[in-house]
Amino acid sequence: MAEDFEPKIVVFACNWCTYTGADLAGTSRQEYPPNVRIIRLMCSGRADPVFLIKALVNGADGVFVGGCHPGDCHYTKGNYYARRRINALQKILEQFGLAERTRLRWLSASEGPQFAAAMREMTEDIKKLGPNPLKEALV
Repeated sequence: MAEDFEPKIVVFACNWCTYTGADLAGTSRQEYPPNVRIIRLMCSGRADPVFLIKALVNGADGVFVGGCHPGDCHYTKGNYYARRRINALQKILEQFGLAERTRLRWLSASEGPQFAAAMREMTEDIKKLGPNPLKEALV
């Protein structure tokens, strides 16, 4: 593993909570690594597992899904759907050694510092894992 490895992390963020929390982190000058790319979804329940797999296959080193806390979803139970789908996906990804590269967290709009901390934590964890093994398979 190269010392200068900087992981690419794709974040699928709920518009109402996690994305707003990420915005708060930025306006509050909470620092988190610049290698995080955020994709805004209206609800974490719209984070189709195919999107996560496609991100990994296309070279992302880690994938993070963020949504509203259970019971606070603006679409009633979208986050429950997300939890069920991500748990099922992680069981599949375990077979390929990729489950630890995916994460699901509940982060509300007021949790900017927690969003920044989650991004720092995930970046460090992915650095320890090294580059996505699918990258080498694609070359």
